[in-house]
Amino acid sequence: MNVTAWPDYDVERTSVRVVLRDLDGSVLLFRTLDPTMPEIGEWWELPGGGVEPGESYADTAVREMHEETGFLLDPTTLADEPRWRRDSTYVRRHRRTWQHEVVVTASLPSRAPVPARGGRTPDERQEYIGHRWWPVADIVAGSARFFPGRLPLLLPRYLDGEVIDEPFDHWN
Repeated sequence: MNVTAWPDYDVERTSVRVVLRDLDGSVLLFRTLDPTMPEIGEWWELPGGGVEPGESYADTAVREMHEETGFLLDPTTLADEPRWRRDSTYVRRHRRTWQHEVVVTASLPSRAPVPARGGRTPDERQEYIGHRWWPVADIVAGSARFFPGRLPLLLPRYLDGEVIDEPFDHWN
C-alpha cells in the first residue's frame, strides 16, 4: 500500500490477532463496544494487540493472551510465519488507526474456559463487555458484526491451511 495515497490517520501500528480455539474447536471472541462512540454499535472481535519493540509475533500473542484472558500459551506451538496478513483502518476512541496485522492460531486444552479480566488495560475493561466461544459454523452463518470484518468468509479458509493475504479492510 502506498502510504502517501492513504488519508490521514492518528496511529499506525502492527498487531497480532489470535484465533484462540478451545478443546471443541470453538473460537474466543470478545463482545466489544467503544464507550466514547456508542453510535458505532457493538461487534465481536478476535483477541490480540500491538507488537512491542523487540517482540516476535509469537511473543506478542503470548503476552496479549495472558493480559486479555489470563491464559498462558506455549510460544513454541505458534507458527514462526503467520499465514494470515491484513491491513485495516478503524476509528476507536475518536482516533483513526492504520493497523498492519497478522493472525495466528493457538489452542487451549479445555472447553470454553472463562477469560480472566485482571490483566486488561483500563480501556479494555470498558470495551470488552462480554465473551463467547463461537463454533466456527456460527461465525460463518452469523449476522453479527465482526473484527476482522471478513472473519466469517476467511476463517474457514484459514483454518483449512490457506495462506490469506486479505484485501484492505476499511472497517469503520
